[in-house]
Amino acid sequence: MSLCVEKLLGFVMVLTRISAFFLVIPVFSWKTIPVRIKVGLTVMLAVFFSVITPLAIEPKRISVMEAILLIANEAAYGLALGLVAAVVFSAVRLSGRIIERQMGLAMAEVLDPLTGDRTQPLGSLLEMIFILLFLSANGHHLLLLIISKSYEAFPAGCIPTVPVLTAGVVKAGSAMLIAGLKLAAPILAAFLLLMVVLAILARIVPEMNILFISLPLRVGLGLLMVTIFLPFINGFVTEFADWMGKLLPY
Repeated sequence: MSLCVEKLLGFVMVLTRISAFFLVIPVFSWKTIPVRIKVGLTVMLAVFFSVITPLAIEPKRISVMEAILLIANEAAYGLALGLVAAVVFSAVRLSGRIIERQMGLAMAEVLDPLTGDRTQPLGSLLEMIFILLFLSANGHHLLLLIISKSYEAFPAGCIPTVPVLTAGVVKAGSAMLIAGLKLAAPILAAFLLLMVVLAILARIVPEMNILFISLPLRVGLGLLMVTIFLPFINGFVTEFADWMGKLLPY
């Protein structure tokens, strides 16, 4: 390989991992962020990490086919890192969907201005609040720390095995379900108590239309409980950082 290609190979591998990572992580993957900003930030980070991190390979001994495979491996590793972060990040939206189903708002949909997809209003609201808390606590530094630790553990040209990457993604999925259920558990308990009260009223007053009065009660109780337990979302920011340290494949 020529000298120019040898120097360019290391930068391309670093750029590939960072681009794949930022392609799927929350906040940075939003459609509302201009593409120029995304490209400029990715290239700037790639230049920085390509300077401070050594290569795990000798470019002189790498053929063209091996270079293509190395770049593909870097893309797979970056996608795995970003997918783990995105899956754990979506625990807040999952808890919002659980609450909305209990409130009877499962069919309510709005257009998410950040991603351009259709989503439920309460889940989108909780996710936006969590994102603001996450960024106010310098959560974007955590994303940069993930990239930095990945290069400390696996320099460019050296990535984890497929079972390690798969295990990280699977564990992140289970962590998302656990965290989402934990966030929605107090409100689920309140809805269970409401159902018990409505069942007792149905037995005491048979002529009462329980179905007619249950919907406004469920919506009102859901909004009240979300307002009460909204400050506890801030605690999930710290828990999110802990999950990242345990689940990321590095």
